[in-house]
Amino acid sequence: MSTTSAPLQPLSRLRLKYLLFAFIGLMILYVLRHNERFLVDATDPVWQHYQPFKWWLLPHGLAGACALLLGPIQFSDRLRLRFAKLHRVVGRFYVVGVFIAAPLGFYIQYFQERMGASRSFSFAAALDAIFVDADNRHRFCVHSQRQSPTARQWMTRSLAVALVFLEVRVILGITGWENPGESVGETVVWTCLGFSLFLADVVSQVQELRRTRAVPAKAQTALQ
Repeated sequence: MSTTSAPLQPLSRLRLKYLLFAFIGLMILYVLRHNERFLVDATDPVWQHYQPFKWWLLPHGLAGACALLLGPIQFSDRLRLRFAKLHRVVGRFYVVGVFIAAPLGFYIQYFQERMGASRSFSFAAALDAIFVDADNRHRFCVHSQRQSPTARQWMTRSLAVALVFLEVRVILGITGWENPGESVGETVVWTCLGFSLFLADVVSQVQELRRTRAVPAKAQTALQ
């Protein structure tokens, strides 16, 4: 029994991880189609809204896309073990992407206040930038000290906060709540931001619990 059940735990963990990454990919595709169609359609009327701050939006969008696409790769154990140098390079690109996208996102949201946007969105963007930047700094520090489990926990928090950008747009788009007004949008933004840290900590605790349980299981299997 012990020799056949042991490999099932990492297999199930891999499947769960890949399902999560597939879901993130679907969110990216949905947002690109529903919210970012103006990128391939020069006649889209939304360009009139982005015109005043378009040059700030360009580095923010490129850096944010880099972070969202490269973030999940940091959780690949195969990449970390077999291609350690590539793993470090990808991690540095993620760090740079976050450091650029987060403050620019806050500035763009603050800029939109003069166009009628609520200040509540600016506060939410500021907290999002602070959270993702702080988590990223902690992750970078502990990773440089070779503390892999702790670095993964901070990476989980950083990516969870970064994904708020996608989650808000997916929820508002699928439910149609983007039409009623700003009050609904504010509720969704603050709810996603609040739950991002909570869910990241839950995921980290589950990962740590599985890791601590796996060590005695491997030791027991080796003795048999």
